[in-house]
Amino acid sequence: MACRPVHDHVHRRRTVTAVLGALVVALSACASDPVPGGPPGNRGGVVEDGSIPEHGTISPFDSEHAAIRGLDPDLLAAVREAARDARAAGVELRVTSGWRSREYQQRLLDEAVAVHGSLAEARRLVSTPEKSAHVTGKAIDIGPTDAADWLVRHGADYGLCQTYANEMWHFELSTEPGGECPVPLSDAAG
Repeated sequence: MACRPVHDHVHRRRTVTAVLGALVVALSACASDPVPGGPPGNRGGVVEDGSIPEHGTISPFDSEHAAIRGLDPDLLAAVREAARDARAAGVELRVTSGWRSREYQQRLLDEAVAVHGSLAEARRLVSTPEKSAHVTGKAIDIGPTDAADWLVRHGADYGLCQTYANEMWHFELSTEPGGECPVPLSDAAG
């Protein structure tokens, strides 16, 4: 029986290990990049759930942030146009929330239940992941208060409407630009 030199076996094992390692890295990179035009997900090993640091805001022009990248393109275009016009009027529109992952939306709902004591009360302020327009990228929250107020008064010019009477900051595309906004629902449970 002929034996191969040990170094051949070791060399083959190292080659196979290197190839498998490269394959794992390549597959991980593909899995971590969001689908073009789709919602953000896992980018470079960092899970992007759309959260914005507590009490933080971001610019509607910050395309690097998952909360902005995951927005519906028509909604984002309308918000950006409104932001430019608001800035010209001396008001700075900031985004306090945009696209959210289902997991992040569920965390917000769970936190609201803990704070308000029941799912029914929490639902007045936070939708389920299945019903949230944030999860689909079709809702955006605007702050500070003067900016939200400006958008309540001028949003219809861009098709943007306040969705809930108890959330002056929450906007969705609900009319054609220049149209009339529907009467806001009383709350998110409606």
